[in-house]
Amino acid sequence: MARKSNSTILPDELYPQAEDGREEGEDQRLLDLDAEQDSPFLRAQRRVSVRRSALPKKAVTGITWLVIAAVAIFLGSMAVAAVYHYGEHSWRFCVDSSDDIEIAGLHNVTRQQVMEVMGGDIGRNIFFIPLAERQKQLEQIAWVESASVMRFVPNRLRIELHERTPVAFARVGSKILLIDAGGTLMDLPATGRKKYSFPVILGMNSSEPHSSREARMKVYNELAKELDSEGARYTKDLSEVDLSDTDDVKVMANDPNGQVLVHLGSSEFLDRYKIFVSHVREWRQQFAKLDSVDLRYENQIVVNPDLRGIASSAPASPSAEKPAALITKEGAKAQAKKGKAHNAKHPHKVAPDTAKAQAQPAPARTVPVVPNSSSAVQNNKAKPTAVQPPVQGNTAPPEGSKPSPAIPKGP
Repeated sequence: MARKSNSTILPDELYPQAEDGREEGEDQRLLDLDAEQDSPFLRAQRRVSVRRSALPKKAVTGITWLVIAAVAIFLGSMAVAAVYHYGEHSWRFCVDSSDDIEIAGLHNVTRQQVMEVMGGDIGRNIFFIPLAERQKQLEQIAWVESASVMRFVPNRLRIELHERTPVAFARVGSKILLIDAGGTLMDLPATGRKKYSFPVILGMNSSEPHSSREARMKVYNELAKELDSEGARYTKDLSEVDLSDTDDVKVMANDPNGQVLVHLGSSEFLDRYKIFVSHVREWRQQFAKLDSVDLRYENQIVVNPDLRGIASSAPASPSAEKPAALITKEGAKAQAKKGKAHNAKHPHKVAPDTAKAQAQPAPARTVPVVPNSSSAVQNNKAKPTAVQPPVQGNTAPPEGSKPSPAIPKGP
């Protein structure tokens, strides 16, 4: 009889026990712990699927801002173009009349002179008026030293002028003009609002370059500065200043007894003019006529040096005034002290030497004469040579008269 096969599986066969007595669940936990202790290099091989963009995030942000900026620029350009078109064609920005042009600083310049420059801009758009060009045109007016032109919306212009300050009159040909410290010539103001009292400068020429007049005015400015430096205001006593030769500045002084031409050279104007002021009365007492005085030389004074040219053209006569008289500086100082001492003792009497000079002036032929040498005029250090003039006619001095001694120069 055949054996039946047993198909029953025992639990022990289905779930075999571990050799060490541990259950299957415990083995599974051990396996998990072993998996956690795997090498990190094995973990890196575990890939996670991530969804990526076509462009990086930074690139997207940059493109976004670029688009925003382009849109802003486009809109701004459109706005500017619209404003420009409106300002160009709108009637609100046109200068309607001269009332829309305001002018400040008018004293000697007239409004008509300014409108000759700005009149062409009436009816023109204010934004198309060339302000820099108009400023240069206004500064071409002789009286205008500087100018500024400004526009004010919607349709107004403002002009501010700074006028020149005259310091003297200038004779140019047959005309009398005003001149400023820089040598700019100006016509006398037509308004006549202000009166000027200046000396007249000779030696100016309108055809010469401005630099030449500027150099002459530099000498005049130094002369005026020195003469007025101590508060005496000597420039008020001057009627003319001859700047033809800047090495020999000549001034016409208004003395109460007449005008005297004074040679001051090119320096030490105040010291030399003080000598003239101190001794002009003495010289008038000693000479029948005081026409000019040359103070350029260091230790000498030449009286009437400019009469030689006058005498040469006039007929000679015994009573004619001789060209010049030589005066020494030391002698003038001693005589001035002697006269002051006598006047202090006898206030109602005239000093003896002065009385003698008044009663009996010395004959002209006995006074040393200095020829009008051009070399002496040009060189301040040159000293004139005293010469004896020739005797003409019956010019013998009366009996008992003595030659006039050399008259000293003041301090």
